[in-house]
Amino acid sequence: MSKAFYVAAHVAVALLYLWLARSVWTDLDRERGATAHTPARAVPLAIALHGSLLGWSLFGEEPFRFGFALALSATFWLTVTIVWAEGFFISLRGLYPLVLPLAAVSALLPALFPGSVVAVASGKLALRMHLLVALLSYSLLTIAALHALLMAALDRQLHATTRDGVGSRLFRHVPPLLAMEKLLFQLIGIGFLLLTATVLSGVVFSEYLFGRALRFEHKTVWSFAAWLVFGGLLAGRRFFGWRGRVALRWTLAGFVMLLLAYVGSSFVLEVILQRL
Repeated sequence: MSKAFYVAAHVAVALLYLWLARSVWTDLDRERGATAHTPARAVPLAIALHGSLLGWSLFGEEPFRFGFALALSATFWLTVTIVWAEGFFISLRGLYPLVLPLAAVSALLPALFPGSVVAVASGKLALRMHLLVALLSYSLLTIAALHALLMAALDRQLHATTRDGVGSRLFRHVPPLLAMEKLLFQLIGIGFLLLTATVLSGVVFSEYLFGRALRFEHKTVWSFAAWLVFGGLLAGRRFFGWRGRVALRWTLAGFVMLLLAYVGSSFVLEVILQRL
């Protein structure tokens, strides 16, 4: 794939996401339960195009390159995919105006910051699968964080003395607060299981996957911290009935730790320190 075509494809996907975000936002003026306009139905097309670019980057391109940009791009591609799939079972149109602009930005990043060559990955499908499981767990926990932010905004809107136009338009198309809380913990539960698999495979097979023994660097520390936070949240829910603002704070804290562990460290190395 030529460099010019690669960049143009990423720009096209980003523009499609932005067009969809504007379309869905306009569509939210319609009554709850109404059929979405044709532009909103183009979300699967954006998912397919974005997924094709990611598939080439993860499994087709040699030498294998990976960095914060590809991680964010894959995370938000999976996030959009999961939100779209969830829409068949529960109305989540209110999440699209949050998710699609983020997906547009993330789709552009790999064209600007291609990442560094991972020499140890040559011929190792196991490493790429390890990254895929990790990205899936981050995506689920990203959606959980977006759910938490939306729930906090909805709670604030319900207790407000006045209803602003933007909020009322958005919250007409989200499930009730209790239903969103149930979905939040389902997402965290599945994301935690995948995060556990990611952490365990990284610990047990570190030398095989990365060509070196496990190091207790900042990425490892933040990963374990995030795992403990999400595990603690699920335990608190199970044994102490944690919910509401307590659950939202723990969810956002765990998400920030994951962001610092995987995206933050790579961003510092690739962009700030320019160690490509």
